[in-house]
Amino acid sequence: MGQLSTLVYLLGGLLGPFLLSPVRMAPTPASMCTPLRTLNDSLSHRRRYMKHNFPINYTIRVHHKEILKLSDINRMRSQVKGLDELVLHRLWFQVNQGVLKKIIRVMPERHPSRPYTTVLETRFKDVEGVFVQSHPTEVFQMDLPETIQDTWDHLTEEPERVPESYWRFASPKFLLDNLCHTMQCLFSECFAGTEAQQDYCGVSQRRKGR
Repeated sequence: MGQLSTLVYLLGGLLGPFLLSPVRMAPTPASMCTPLRTLNDSLSHRRRYMKHNFPINYTIRVHHKEILKLSDINRMRSQVKGLDELVLHRLWFQVNQGVLKKIIRVMPERHPSRPYTTVLETRFKDVEGVFVQSHPTEVFQMDLPETIQDTWDHLTEEPERVPESYWRFASPKFLLDNLCHTMQCLFSECFAGTEAQQDYCGVSQRRKGR
């Protein structure tokens, strides 16, 4: 009996940190996978439309919080204990809807990449629509962790009130690379077993996202 108690005590010591800091993974609704894969198919052409059709070293101005990289996802997961993946999903949509709007805004009507980007935005909205329909309204009314709420507040701030130091310049392709890589990390279940599958949440990929 004493040995059993000792074993239970040791197991409790080993598992304690995991019990105190649960990982709250939000499985991606199956209904989102088809529009996510369609969006991913469109993103596979981003090099042609976002690099070749723009001048060399062309950049656009974005809020520094709109540069959402794999390393940012990893940092938030590490900083916020028990972070629900659903919160990161919401943030991903909020960030990238602004990114797509900014890319479209800088292109004249006859720019060769405008039709492509417009379709890309439509497919992004299709995914967002399914995401919203797949969860009860209460989910979107829940308070966000302080770190995430701070980012959210920055993203929804009126542009004229944003300090100049908060703006960054990034190429359209770089922004879409971030959109694509973070998408495949956050919604990885939808890309398992497909040609698009890569371990974008893995350590080596996170280093590339820094």
